[in-house]
Amino acid sequence: MSAALRIYAGRRARQHLAAHGLRPADVRAVAAAAGGPKGLVLTPIDRFLFGHWLRGDGPPVHLVGASIGAWRMVSAALSDPDAALARLVHAYCTERYDPPPGQLQSPRNISQRFATLLGAQLAGRESEVLAHPRLRLHIVTSRGRHALLQRERRRWTTGLGYAGAFLANLTGRRRLGHWLERVVFSDVREALPVPLDDLPSHRVALTPQNLLPSVLGSGSIPFWLEAVHDIPGAPAGAYWDGGITDYHLHWPWRDLPETDVSGGLVLYPHFQAQLVPGWLDKALRHRHRPTPWLDNVLVLAPDPAWAATLPGGKLPDRSDFKRFGTDHAGRAKTWTTAVADSQRLADELAQWLHDGCPPDRITPLETT
Repeated sequence: MSAALRIYAGRRARQHLAAHGLRPADVRAVAAAAGGPKGLVLTPIDRFLFGHWLRGDGPPVHLVGASIGAWRMVSAALSDPDAALARLVHAYCTERYDPPPGQLQSPRNISQRFATLLGAQLAGRESEVLAHPRLRLHIVTSRGRHALLQRERRRWTTGLGYAGAFLANLTGRRRLGHWLERVVFSDVREALPVPLDDLPSHRVALTPQNLLPSVLGSGSIPFWLEAVHDIPGAPAGAYWDGGITDYHLHWPWRDLPETDVSGGLVLYPHFQAQLVPGWLDKALRHRHRPTPWLDNVLVLAPDPAWAATLPGGKLPDRSDFKRFGTDHAGRAKTWTTAVADSQRLADELAQWLHDGCPPDRITPLETT
């Protein structure tokens, strides 16, 4: 049987693995990308990592998430990560997003339903997340900077704003910063030790008052959900999905410092080998190539051939909402089956670690 899990490592990460293998204390950060339902297949890996392998004492680990990645990481920072991640999967797979009787579907309804799901997971437990003895949470959002995106007023003005952002991004990723800026809500105990100067960026203290709104904003896909406005403690304005500025968190992770006990490695469960910088870069394949920024990154991704064996021949994605229409039970069954099948990813990771991280399972990230 062919492997379900592919393991990709940057140059420095490969050198470390050859010398030491991979120990929990080597991990300095865990990244979690945007990507909607595709992120569901990573939750068995999350449950293994946070429910077992990374449990207990050790050096601080930074958790960085955007969109569904933010929901995954905040669940991982609860005191019962295994159960919390299981609840996330159940809620995400079974939620119907039905509009109120007699009304058409709307971004407002979807936002309200999403807020209800998050509230059921997190409300009243904010301080627990922020006091985790080892994990340091960082939530990535995108804030409107241009006048057309500073507030969400009308659909057409938002559309014009994102059209402008798209065209600006075509001419250079830095020019996206004229329209949107990155706002990272960060654990106050330890700043995220990664320089973020590729785009205009703000760092905001993560508090019990803004934890839920920041996670909601981080998952607010334009036109699908409403923007979240004026998050407490943060600059005023409209906040959207963190994946717009940082789709796969292709950041200068190589600058993450090693410590006396940490190898300075970034563990990245991801649904593909490529780390696409921003959502507007999806069609710009020349921006999908790995860079030296990823030297210390270890990407754990499903093999495309294995993904083709899942129900529907692919990972779950947002097209399934259209594909299944009102067959909510059919969609929930397909997604739940895909997550159950994805236990192979976690099992193969556990076996690789148990075997001492054999190098024949590792693909250089530079060749992807």
